[in-house]
Amino acid sequence: MRRAGRKHRVFVLDDAGSIESTIQNAVDAARNEAGAVVAVGGDGTINAVASAALAANCLFGALPRGTFNYFGRTHGIPEEIDAALGDLLSGSPVPVQVGWVNDRVFLVNASVGLYPELLEDREQFKQRYGRSRLVALWSAVVTACGPLRHLDMVLEEGGKRVDLRAATLFVGNNRLQLEQVGMPQAALLNKQTLAAIAVKPVSTLALLGLGARGAVGKLADAENVTGFCFHSLTVTPLGLWRGMRGARRARKAAGQEKVRGGRVKVAIDGEIVWLRAPLNFRVGEAALPLIKRRPEAKPDDPAAASAAGECEPATGSLPEGLPGSQADAQ
Repeated sequence: MRRAGRKHRVFVLDDAGSIESTIQNAVDAARNEAGAVVAVGGDGTINAVASAALAANCLFGALPRGTFNYFGRTHGIPEEIDAALGDLLSGSPVPVQVGWVNDRVFLVNASVGLYPELLEDREQFKQRYGRSRLVALWSAVVTACGPLRHLDMVLEEGGKRVDLRAATLFVGNNRLQLEQVGMPQAALLNKQTLAAIAVKPVSTLALLGLGARGAVGKLADAENVTGFCFHSLTVTPLGLWRGMRGARRARKAAGQEKVRGGRVKVAIDGEIVWLRAPLNFRVGEAALPLIKRRPEAKPDDPAAASAAGECEPATGSLPEGLPGSQADAQ
């Protein structure tokens, strides 16, 4: 930065209790200098800084340093620090779609059900064995082999209501992540839509099979998985059931964890938060002004158009029937 003759200041996040105040100080300093605030870290850190930058209408940059770096990889930001800084210094602002769940921003994904449990287990594995993609994969297998649970919920979109029982409901705002697991809804992201993936409650063996399908980009072919796109979706969790067996006995014994009107565990860009139900997933009205190197646009290149922030109307909608659901027309 000094060699480039660019004024800068480094804010270090070394105390968990002062993260919010430190980020806000960085955003305030950037605005006072008519500059940009830059996040250095994984998707969770990038989310925290981007949220503050979006609220302050401040230019934003990212230097990805996490495990998977889906945000940075999707936007073509190098994982090598010098190359990423070079792109940052020579880049220009590009509007990037953000998702919201209630009052929280998500750049990559947000989910309820099994996925938050997987992330909690993954964090414990990272603390014990270190941060790597192999450790993350290992922890996912261990989680899948543990006690299975499923979530009852009601989905509402545009006057349509669907009752759903699923192991997890995953809402994506990252084209690369959905492309990797083979979900066709990836092509509609950044066009004023978010993509939802509902996974039916299945056995441990079937769950491992779904993981294998996702690893080879064939998740959309699984009969226990449904994907759809939306602009705004309301999710009301009804209860979290432990195990695949004895659901009727659990109902009679009031063994359901009631969450209606209460709080529900949500995974947002790799971090766990508790939000009050119902959950409203939606595309943000304001885009995030991300500084990055613009790709050389080619004629009729949809990827380049998406990277430049050009949006088209959504074409997906809530399907009539989801795995483990019963449609309720209204």
